[in-house]
Amino acid sequence: MDGRDLVRSVKAVGSAGAAQGWRTVRAAWRRRRADAVGLPPRGAERARVPGIVQEAEPGPGGGVVRFGRSELRIVVAVNGAAFWGWDGAGPEPSYALAGRCPEPDPRAALEPDKDGGWRVVAERVTVAVSRHGAIEVRTPGGVVLRRDQPPRWWEPVGGGPARWMVRSEVAADARFFGLGGRASGPRLRDGTYRLWNTDPGLAFAPGDDPLYVTMPVQLVVADAGTHLLFHDSSWDGTVALSEGREGAGSGHDRPGTSVLRMDGGPLRCWVMVGTPARVLLAWASLTGAAALPPAWALGHQHARWGFGGEQEVRRIVAGYQERDLPLDAVHLDIDHYDAHQVFTVDQDRFPKLPVLAEELRRDGIRLVSVVDPAVPAVPGNAVYDAGAAGDAFVRDASGQVVRGVGWSGDAVFPDFTDAGVRQWWGGLYEERIGQGFAGFWHDLNEPTSFAAFGETTLPRSARHRLEGLGGDHREAHNVYALCMARAAYEGLRKLVPEERPFVFSRSGWAGMQRYGGTWSGDVATGWPGLRASLALVMGLGLCGVPYSGPDVGGFDGSPSPELFLRWFQLGAYLPLFRTHASLRAGRREPWEFGAEVLEHARVALVERRRLLPYFVTLAHLARRTGAPYVRPLWWSAPEDRALRDCEDAFLLGDCLLVAPVLDPGADRRAVRLPRGRWYDTVTERAYEGPGQVLVEAPLARIPVFARAGAVVPVRGRDGGVELEVWAPARGRTGGGLVVPDAGDGWEEPGIERYVARWEGPRVVVEREGEDGLAGPSRPVRVRGLPEGGPAQM
Repeated sequence: MDGRDLVRSVKAVGSAGAAQGWRTVRAAWRRRRADAVGLPPRGAERARVPGIVQEAEPGPGGGVVRFGRSELRIVVAVNGAAFWGWDGAGPEPSYALAGRCPEPDPRAALEPDKDGGWRVVAERVTVAVSRHGAIEVRTPGGVVLRRDQPPRWWEPVGGGPARWMVRSEVAADARFFGLGGRASGPRLRDGTYRLWNTDPGLAFAPGDDPLYVTMPVQLVVADAGTHLLFHDSSWDGTVALSEGREGAGSGHDRPGTSVLRMDGGPLRCWVMVGTPARVLLAWASLTGAAALPPAWALGHQHARWGFGGEQEVRRIVAGYQERDLPLDAVHLDIDHYDAHQVFTVDQDRFPKLPVLAEELRRDGIRLVSVVDPAVPAVPGNAVYDAGAAGDAFVRDASGQVVRGVGWSGDAVFPDFTDAGVRQWWGGLYEERIGQGFAGFWHDLNEPTSFAAFGETTLPRSARHRLEGLGGDHREAHNVYALCMARAAYEGLRKLVPEERPFVFSRSGWAGMQRYGGTWSGDVATGWPGLRASLALVMGLGLCGVPYSGPDVGGFDGSPSPELFLRWFQLGAYLPLFRTHASLRAGRREPWEFGAEVLEHARVALVERRRLLPYFVTLAHLARRTGAPYVRPLWWSAPEDRALRDCEDAFLLGDCLLVAPVLDPGADRRAVRLPRGRWYDTVTERAYEGPGQVLVEAPLARIPVFARAGAVVPVRGRDGGVELEVWAPARGRTGGGLVVPDAGDGWEEPGIERYVARWEGPRVVVEREGEDGLAGPSRPVRVRGLPEGGPAQM
């Protein structure tokens, strides 16, 4: 870097002040210097492939196949998931797995295959290995879903981690999903996607990649079946995807391809085959059940960077209350800290924060605090002093504590890959609990260290403990936020054992759902940002993270009244419903956009409150089954190609279909309906699927449809739970599940199962029990009946 680059870099960050600008330049220099010393050049490399198969050794659930220059271990677990690892790699240790690896399936066996290969046959999947090391994933009927060519390694001659590459082929009709949160999704088109959690800047747009949550998790949907593939390596890498093409007439099919390149780490992966629901269930059994958010976290939450002080918070809350707008939580950003120092309070602006928190709680509103990992490197700061005394901070190869830049200036970063550090950090939330906070929002935890140029993170040569195994930031970077979330979640369970913790993080990795959810990051204000918001939530759900949502209205700009309202209407049907904006952006209170927007926003808020029992049910089902709240239209019919290509609508559970308005000026929109009868929830007009219908989408609402026969738990006028039943088609039955809200503790309520059917001229709703069917114990309202027809029985 020459002098001109330095001047440009300082000017680029000059808005944060000259001192902060020079800190970011020094941080970038320090990072480059540390990497130059701690990461010597790779030098000459030696290429390697497995070679020819030599022998095979059966074992529990599979066995080991040995090649001339490598070996492959294959195991099918009792949950139906298949694992394979090259060069002696096993499924443990792993940050993705929840506890120990599942036991091997005793029925699965390694046996000879054709042409000198081997295969492991199990109930749900067959894994076949060729004599050269190619791997095929087959359905129980023998149809090939995926074929990996023999892997390749590039090993430094002088020693060090090997790079590797795997090229795979899938069916010509297959579609790719997953890889974490991708703004260009949920269907991942041709392109290269990086696997490195990254803060893209002030706000991101659909073309930006990578973002905050990346995962080497592919969900592939084809006519022949659905499979999920997870490469369990947290190193930096890329995935190059290319969709296939079916040949016309007598032409040949061109298969879809995936080329995965990793800079290091073990070459090991898991694969799950079956319906989307079965695949996500198996994935959840591996990586852990999703944390159950408290019921209030399923309501509307309001955040703003720049509340200013206690009086401003009171003014915003009063604005909601005076206008009779439901509000469940208020989020305080970094401006409530004392000089931006984590686990502190600015006493001038918030002199009585615990009193404010208690007053809000009495009104049913919780306070949520932002928490950043950067600790000011200032002797006398309580967190810094305690962390330094306990050797809690990340060090470099020379043993010096790594310095970066946070909001408060020079900062150090806890090493969350160490169990002792996690325990210490989790205990720090006691201060937040004492201030009255009920939930926690992790930000800048990729981790981000502000820099004037280059990557805004720690040096790749920085050393981490990695649970005692040791390693550098190349391996620890992508799991840093996951470990931070674990520290908070486990600490809060000890500090407030009677309540479920509420933690959501900007960054994370496979398995992050065990400790909470995420929001979709700082999305740019604009119609493309609105569309990206839906893509991110759907993509994260298919990677096993069911609880997420965007910054409603976008993070960085001032949305038009129409854009804000359409974003707000979408957010009302997403798991995390939060308005949020940056310090320099326009306000996000609904009344700031005029009387018409306010009234339409009120309708969306009231409907969200009415559907709260349904969201509670979906949260419990996500925890028990792995099924996300927000599901693609093809969830129950992955063989429907038209549904696989639909990205502008989604299923909310099994009962509702939501078709948000994603384009300016639209007052009508086409909606793709899956098979069956669907009712417009406002007009109650019935539509038959599969097919596409054109429906009204006035500014007052977005189209929402209910599946015929659905039993939806809703909030009644008295605050209790009622059953909203949509009449099934004649000659058919319907049903639904209800998981009652048992409070914010740890009680696991039972599942109520209901059946809806026609009996003569009436729709009958009954509850399944041990003694058979019985009448429902909750009020019932039947909708979708012919005009003048009988209501219910």
